[in-house]
Amino acid sequence: MRLDYSAASLSEDTTKGDPIKQFEKWFNEAVEAQEHEPNAMTLATATYDGRPSARVVLLKGFDPSGFVFYTNYLSRKGKEITKNPLGALTFFWGSLERQVRIEGTIEKLSKEDSEKYFKLRPRNSQLGAVASPQSQEIPSRDVVEKKWEELVEEYGDDKEIPKPSFWGGYVLKPRYVEFWQGRSSRLHDRIVYKKIDNKNWKKVRLAP
Repeated sequence: MRLDYSAASLSEDTTKGDPIKQFEKWFNEAVEAQEHEPNAMTLATATYDGRPSARVVLLKGFDPSGFVFYTNYLSRKGKEITKNPLGALTFFWGSLERQVRIEGTIEKLSKEDSEKYFKLRPRNSQLGAVASPQSQEIPSRDVVEKKWEELVEEYGDDKEIPKPSFWGGYVLKPRYVEFWQGRSSRLHDRIVYKKIDNKNWKKVRLAP
């Protein structure tokens, strides 16, 4: 099941000085390549005693401050972030033979930013966020379907749905970003950015 990667190469000279700008370049190329959900990323969190867990979520924005996603604060990941704010993200764009790994600290977005995004979501996504007690044990699917029906009746087709207090955004503020480009014979290219102070990055190459 192994593949020999040969789509491209990666060097210190061809990568940008800022990892966010390099990520933007690669992300745009993934979109242009029509990768399936190029904003899908594995989010890894851990409890206070170090037990890890991971799941795929969707990137909803990024800028120099970090990488944004939204979820239920009372979900497993939300609870783990509260106990241990250290987290990691992984992107894999198979057609381009590329991977990006990001490590940093996760913080909540402001209530205003979360409300602003919530209003932009499709109406059914808003209802789903309210209806689901995410990650909690439930006796059957009927629980969420009944809640959904109650909400549809309550809000109709045009009544504004307020953002629930238990739902909102997070930003992962990176301290480490690795760009991986698959190469032939498993001699992959790995360029890493390490944050050395509040705004400057050190760029190094790792052995494959």
